[in-house]
Amino acid sequence: MPLHPTGQSWFAALCCAVACAVMGCSNGIFRRPTQGQPVSLTPPPGVAEPAALLPPVAVTAPAALPSYADVDTRQVQTLLAATRDENQLLKDEIAALREQLASTSGQLAIARGPTAAAVQSGRPATFTAGPATMQATMAELAIPGVEARYDGAVVRIEVPAERLFEQGGAALLPGGNALLTQVAAEIDRVFPRHFVGIEGHVDTEPLALASWGSPHQLTAARAATVFDFFTSRTALRQGQLFLVAHGANHPVVSNATAAGRQRNRRIELVIYPERIGADDDAASP
Repeated sequence: MPLHPTGQSWFAALCCAVACAVMGCSNGIFRRPTQGQPVSLTPPPGVAEPAALLPPVAVTAPAALPSYADVDTRQVQTLLAATRDENQLLKDEIAALREQLASTSGQLAIARGPTAAAVQSGRPATFTAGPATMQATMAELAIPGVEARYDGAVVRIEVPAERLFEQGGAALLPGGNALLTQVAAEIDRVFPRHFVGIEGHVDTEPLALASWGSPHQLTAARAATVFDFFTSRTALRQGQLFLVAHGANHPVVSNATAAGRQRNRRIELVIYPERIGADDDAASP
């Protein structure tokens, strides 16, 4: 019995399917699929890795900001007060240095000009010692516990007021008599007949005794006490001595500390390079 054309097509397709199932066919519908190769996620060279494969980045927590609530107010105030004190100390030291520089400049001007000591004393004078001689001769002074320094053209001997006078007064202590005797002997030995200025100095603290109207009055009284002692108890002569009262105007160091104020309370014996003449030396007591 002949097949219908449509039946022939269907029959041919069925035969092809059976043949593929028996003999194998790459496109057969009955073939069991083979397991595929694993897919590699590694990118080729030159291509960045996917974000999913990148190593995790460690994220650190931000540092805690300081809180003003943790600041000790008293500690801050203490630090501010210490800073203000240091600034004031520096200002006082600068002021003291300026005053000392002005004093030194004045002494240099005096040394270059007419003889100041002779003018103040009214006595004739002869210039006998140069700066090098004065500085070298100063090393011969032997006064334990008393500082001597070369200042321009003069030699300054600092005698602490605490070793000479009662507190706040101008009367000599028993130990002050012995000290002034020793100082005068050394001046007469090393600098014979040289003019000597007796300069009184104090610090900036209020005066201990109300009897002194000003620091200048106190320093003038103390310088006068030393003058009287020198002229009556030692070999120093009236013609070679003169007095200066500086008050608190010329500190040698800053008055901001207790040690500085103590050093500024002093008698300075200023030895000039000029000496009194031979005639005046014979006439003086």
